[in-house]
Amino acid sequence: MNDAFVYDAVRTPFGRFGGALAASRPDDLGALVVRAVVDRSPGLTADAGLVEEVVFGNANGAGEENRNVARMATLLAGLPTSIPGTTVNRLCGSSLDAANIASRQIETGDADVVLVGGVESMTRAPWVMPKTEKPYPVGNLELSSTTLGWRLVNPRMPSQWTVSLGEATEQLRERHGVTRERQDEFAARSHRLADAAWTEGFYDDLVVPVPGVELARDESIRADTTAERLAGLRTSFRREDGTVTAGNASPLNDGASAVLLGSAGAQERLGLAPIARIAGRGASALDPQYFGFAPVEAAERALSRAGITWSDVSAVELNEAFAAQSLACVDAWDIDPDIVNRHGGAIAIGHPLGASGGRILGTLARDLQRSGGRWGVACICIGVGQGLAVVLENVTA
Repeated sequence: MNDAFVYDAVRTPFGRFGGALAASRPDDLGALVVRAVVDRSPGLTADAGLVEEVVFGNANGAGEENRNVARMATLLAGLPTSIPGTTVNRLCGSSLDAANIASRQIETGDADVVLVGGVESMTRAPWVMPKTEKPYPVGNLELSSTTLGWRLVNPRMPSQWTVSLGEATEQLRERHGVTRERQDEFAARSHRLADAAWTEGFYDDLVVPVPGVELARDESIRADTTAERLAGLRTSFRREDGTVTAGNASPLNDGASAVLLGSAGAQERLGLAPIARIAGRGASALDPQYFGFAPVEAAERALSRAGITWSDVSAVELNEAFAAQSLACVDAWDIDPDIVNRHGGAIAIGHPLGASGGRILGTLARDLQRSGGRWGVACICIGVGQGLAVVLENVTA
């Protein structure tokens, strides 16, 4: 078996729903990061045909990205038409799943260089309408938004599984005793650390600008946010005892990410040194309404397969779908919260579903490279009750 390594990672700035990237098609955003990865590798610049496959994640698949966005992005980026592409949908975990799929290809010898990533435009996600069983219905028809959450629900699904993501998070925080105060503190920390990371230049090498768009950093970051200000926000769901607000949950966003994976032998051809080795992977599932807790077991499985424990880990990138679910996971792992998302998280940076897995994997690889830490974990919760995790080993020290 070969080892699979992270060689490079890039992403766009993440735009707010209806914000700076609203006019950007998702396939164009995908093409942008694909092209950026190629242009940053001397070997790929000379011969982009070294890329043996492109694997992209996308959660929606109902709009402009619907014709296999991995293939569309590859073609739009000007790469050779001989490079195949496939699109993966594991909802929020799609691009992390893309990395897992590609790493297995490399480990088994099926490929040496695979470009992975993901993209989502939640702004441009369409409204959809089911086809009627008979033509020309007399009554009205209802449009469903494909931006986020359940739509066109099968009536055979138990109702407790199909509650909204916010209501599911309220149920999770009740189960694990996560207070509103802790959620708001965690959210304020996310904004504070993201702003500091941008100011200090951490993201300068990780983020590529979108041409024609004035967006210098992630659009959802609010540098002046405090826990006290967040405490004044109304709860978002119809509950007398609700705690989830727009301030302690990730926003709706647009953006794309890409990660270059390769074998050890690909180093000379790429003209790049590897950053981190993919040392372990884990997937888990539980009751759909407790989706936010699924990263707990996924991370435990990834650590076990890497042959390490939490005491070895120096950095964690946990996608912040909601502050409540993030805190429940951190509490369950019993780890130092200071090693989690120390460059900000999705509550501040944003969560364009298909792109988030690539974002956290790339951020983790660069974090380990710069800090000198050896082991890190990237993990993400997934709607309908799943979780994914990847363990990285720093190979730059």
